[in-house]
Formats: sequence, C-alpha cells, structure tokens
Amino acid sequence: MSDLIDDPQPGQNMPEYSVSEISGAVKRTLEDRFGRVRVRGEVGRVFRARSGHLYYDIKDDRNVLACTTWKGQVSALSVLPEEGLEVVVTGRLTAYGAQSKYNMNVDEVAVAGQGALMALLEKRKAQLAAEGLFDAARKQRLPYLPRIIGVVTSPSGAVIRDILHRLRERFPRKVLIWPVAVQGAACAPEVARAIDGFNRLTPGGALPRPDLIIVARGGGSVEDLWGFNEEIVARAAAASRIPLISAVGHETDTTLIDYAADQRAPTPTAAAELAVPVRLDLMAALDGQGARLTRAAGNAVSQRRQRLADLSRALPRPGTLLDVPRQRLDFASDRLPRALVRNVQVHRVQLSETAGALRPGHLRRLLDEARRRLRDREARLTPDRLADRITRGRSALDGLSRRLSAAGASHTGMLRARLDAVDRLRETLGYRATLTRGYAVVRVGEDVVTTRTAAAGAPRLDIEFADGRLAVRPDR
Repeated sequence: MSDLIDDPQPGQNMPEYSVSEISGAVKRTLEDRFGRVRVRGEVGRVFRARSGHLYYDIKDDRNVLACTTWKGQVSALSVLPEEGLEVVVTGRLTAYGAQSKYNMNVDEVAVAGQGALMALLEKRKAQLAAEGLFDAARKQRLPYLPRIIGVVTSPSGAVIRDILHRLRERFPRKVLIWPVAVQGAACAPEVARAIDGFNRLTPGGALPRPDLIIVARGGGSVEDLWGFNEEIVARAAAASRIPLISAVGHETDTTLIDYAADQRAPTPTAAAELAVPVRLDLMAALDGQGARLTRAAGNAVSQRRQRLADLSRALPRPGTLLDVPRQRLDFASDRLPRALVRNVQVHRVQLSETAGALRPGHLRRLLDEARRRLRDREARLTPDRLADRITRGRSALDGLSRRLSAAGASHTGMLRARLDAVDRLRETLGYRATLTRGYAVVRVGEDVVTTRTAAAGAPRLDIEFADGRLAVRPDR
C-alpha cells in the first residue's frame, strides 16, 4: 500500500511487453479463441507466388479477410478460388506479426450454393469455348472396332462392371482400366493424369496404347460431379490424341468434359455401345455379303459361259478353215506343169536370140573396149586413191553389214514369232491337246479304231494317253 501511495503517477507499475511478445500473445489469443472456423464471402484478389503458395482475399460489403493456402495444401483443395466467386472457406485464424496483420490459413474451399457453382461453370465454359476447345472441327472420329479400350473410372464401382458387361455382350475387346478417384479433391488431377498417361503409351509396346478412351462415372449431385468441370480435365480431354468418349453422370447431367470430348454418351452403358458394334449383327451382315458375292460370281460365270457358247456357234469349224487353201493348192498344182514347160520355152528363145548376137568380131570389139576401160581405170587408180576408196568401201560395207545383220535378226524374230504362233495353233487344233483333258486314242498298229466292233476283233490294242501309250489285249 505504501508503494501505491508513494507512486507519483498512477499506472507506472504496469508490466512492459516487447513488440514480439504482444504479437505472440495476439496470435495465441486468435488461435485459441477461434480455432478452426468457416467463413463465407466473395473471393477478391488472387495471387499465386513462385513458391506455390496461394494468397487471396475473402470479403463482404464492408470488410476483407486475408487468406493463405500453403503449397502443400493447394493440391487438396476441391475448388480453386477465383475472383468474384462466392465461397465458404475453412481453416484457422492466425496473425502475422511482421506486418501486424491477421489472416486465415485455409485448407478447404467450397462454393457457397449451387447457384454459385453454376455461375462458375458457365464462366469456365465460356472461357474454354472462346479458346476453341469445344469446336466440332477439332473432334476426332471414333474407331469402328477398337482393338484396345482404355477406361478411366473407379475400379470398385458399378460403372466398370456395366461397361465390361456391355462390351462382353456386344463385341469383346481388351480393356485397360486406369483407376482414379471420381469424386473429391483428387478427382480432377487424377483424371487429367490418366488421360495424359494413356496418350503417352507407345503403340505396340509392352503395355499397348488404347485406340479409344472412355471416361466414366455414375450419377450424382453437381458437387459430386464437380471434378469433371475442372479446367485441367477439360483441357486434357481436348488435347487427347486418342478419341475420347465422356460418360459422366446420368443422361441429364452435363459437365465440361462432355463438351471437350470427341463424343458424349448419356450413360456409361451407352458409352460401351458407342465404342463397339454388335458382333452378331456384323456376322449376319458378313454372311449376307458372302451370299451376295457367291450369287454374283455364279451369275457372272453363267453369263460368260452363255456368251462363249454364242460366240462359238458363230465361229466356223476347224476343218472348213482349210477348204479354200486346199482348193487353191489344187488349182496351183494343176497349172504348175504347163507353167514349167512355158518357162523353159521362153528361156530357150531368149538364149537363141542372145547366142545369135555373139559373133567373133563383135566379141573382139567388146574385149578391146573392155581393155581400154580397164587401162583408163588403172591409170586413175593411184595407191592413195585406191587406199581411200578401199577405206570408204570398207566403211560402207561395214554399215551395210550392220544393217543386214539387224534386218536379218528382225526378220528372223518375226519369222520365229509366226512359227511359234502357228505351232501353238497346231497344238490347239491337234488331238494331243484333247488328250490332256482326259481323252485317249485307240489304235491297231498305226490305224485309229473308233468302234467297239473293230476294237474287239483286234489281237492287240495301243491306247495313247497324254503321257504315253499302253498296249492291251481286248477281252474276248
């Protein structure tokens, strides 16, 4: 009491705190008083640092609450905060003494109400559509009969059983299942990684690359299906080089992956029906086509056989082809003796006329004239001119020799071709061609036997087949 009375100024006995002590006390008070809380508001400024930490504001019409989500917590968020989005954040209040600020460490973000979810969905849809991710021109055609089908879904749900059952009923195919979470914070990144992972497989490798991808999930609320509305899932579906079918939810459910996929199926079962045709229908169609092909081939053969028969009736018999040449040969043979006699008489007259002109004086004049021409030519034939003429003559002779050889070879080839053609005609018209089709010629000695009576009366028969003769004795 004496100290209080003697104190010249009241309050000087209050304890003194350092700035760090005050900051620590405020931080402990906030953390102890509020603990884990949920706060509703509109997302304001959003900033993601190079370190991966996420900084953003939650505000209402009067106040702003600074929020922080550390790098290790971002991947667990079911919804990433976007400016203007109304959300409910969950976390712990704390203080940052270095700037005398309090903030909230958020580890869970949820959209505040279905209306906000739909507004966010429409905003994302408009943004991705503006980038061309939903254009029909970039969508791929589904393969008619894929060898391998990749399915991205939960391995424990009824969806995969329905897909496998329907594939087994329609047309069994090999199926690769990539298990993913189909709900919650892990859904979007796992689905995106699964689509990209299927695309990274090597065709024909140890784990073969699928020809078709089905992303499937059963029905649910908007919140349950929200993972398939995330931007990373839509971009992964649009970037897939493998044709992709989206089968998320029931027929009335629509997610962003449905717009980015190459084909949307109303249900997972319908996705299996889109993926493969009905095997029995294909077999029936194949049988029908085979029957049509058989009928068409039979009709074509019948038509050509009839055409061949019509043409054969218009052709003359082989024997008649030789009638005219045989008649011409007979006429020529009949005129040949008279022509030879006439030719001898004409040459005998010419010889007599020529012999009458050959007198001794005439022969001497011819011989003198020939000697004179010979001396003139001998005077002109100097060694150089003779060598030059010999050279020119040899060159001309070589040229003529080459032309003669070429002409002879050409003529010989033509004659050989004609001979080959005549020989083929002979083989065609000869009886040996008939023997190769299963016929035989029966002879007695060298005479051909054509009746049973003649064959029965012969002591020995020679039967000629295509590959040789056989001697037999008729059965008496």
